[in-house]
Amino acid sequence: APRRADHQPDLTGIWNPEPPKLRDVTRDLKPGESQMQPGAEAIFNQRKTGALSAQDPDANCLPQGVPKIDATPAPFKILQEPEVVVFLYEAFDQFRQVFLDGRELPKDPNPQWFGYSVGKWDGDTLVIQSSGFNGRAWLDQVGHPSSESMRVTERFHRIDFGHMEVTATIDDPINYKKPWSFTQPLTLLVDGDLIEQVCNENN
Repeated sequence: APRRADHQPDLTGIWNPEPPKLRDVTRDLKPGESQMQPGAEAIFNQRKTGALSAQDPDANCLPQGVPKIDATPAPFKILQEPEVVVFLYEAFDQFRQVFLDGRELPKDPNPQWFGYSVGKWDGDTLVIQSSGFNGRAWLDQVGHPSSESMRVTERFHRIDFGHMEVTATIDDPINYKKPWSFTQPLTLLVDGDLIEQVCNENN
């Protein structure tokens, strides 16, 4: 894996989730690893039948949220600087900023789809912590729910030149009895660039 002049791993590039886990982020987990609270399970059981699929936010041109955006089958570009990492998503032309300047997450944030994100390096892994979500995002297409109390930790580790993994840990005590994680493989797109993708009335 390449490194920057400051010796940190260089995550810069266009990355593609392969294979994307958009449909069900829990598909590789062992039974019981993502134990839902009773209220969340009732919501999930309604959504997973497909009867409520039209209510999935990104089926209505709304943001996918975190960490669902990491598993969406559309490439994203990482722009890396010492004090900030920017994600440019082809999906709906969205973006995120992750601040590495030592600031803390806001104490009383205005809730957002992508929340607020701060990061730091743990060896060769970029660790991003996010909170301040609006609780409206689904974690996947089958409808695992999120809440405003959710905190997400993403660990981006570039394995070699062409491959990276992001492991997302969901800590949402309103919906889940304990934190749980899933890993999304990423592949470097070396010959191409992002294109404009506008979502308007699901077209």
